[in-house]
Amino acid sequence: MMHKVPSLVDLCIQVAVDNVRYLGDVGETDFHLLERILPHCTLDQLMHIENSTKGRDLSPATDELWKKFYMRLFGNESVNIVVEKMRQKRVVFKWKKLYEAKLKDIEEATQKSLDRIKKRYQEEDARKQSRQVQLCTKVPPSRTKRSFEGGSSICNAKSGLMKKSKLEFLNSQEVKNLAAMKRKAVQRNYSNSFSVPSAKKPSLGSGLAAAALSKLAKPMQKRF
Repeated sequence: MMHKVPSLVDLCIQVAVDNVRYLGDVGETDFHLLERILPHCTLDQLMHIENSTKGRDLSPATDELWKKFYMRLFGNESVNIVVEKMRQKRVVFKWKKLYEAKLKDIEEATQKSLDRIKKRYQEEDARKQSRQVQLCTKVPPSRTKRSFEGGSSICNAKSGLMKKSKLEFLNSQEVKNLAAMKRKAVQRNYSNSFSVPSAKKPSLGSGLAAAALSKLAKPMQKRF
């Protein structure tokens, strides 16, 4: 069985398809030829050809291709929604423009989401920073001053204890007894100064009292 010999046009189209990644401005290429070449383009290649071709609308050959890319990327449901809206509003948009608008909406929504996430991280970092222990810039007092203040407080404490001990000692029964014995001795000496001295020897009781006073007075002198 003999194969059909390809025509010159078929050979040119095949060469164009094999090198579609190098295509740019298609100039005045007929639409019936573009309809056989451009379906082999990727999305980026088709976008490059459309942007490179100046002064010519390629939508008659590319509109259905853009619709397929739209459906592939955003889903069949999105395509149906767009078709229904255009039908209700009685308008028609090129699928390339619809694709670019949809892509822009997605980019803006993505950026807003990223901004919200970034803001949340910043708020969380600020909250953590506020809960951290902050360094104090106040210069602590010198060691000499602290030592002086410490020594002063110790001295004040000792002085308070000594005053308390002194009051307790003065109010003790021992001191009261000693004071009473002193008063009696003073009264006796006072009364003896107006009486005629006698030849009697000092009584044993007065000597013992004096010795007791002397012994009691010595501990008191040591305490104070």
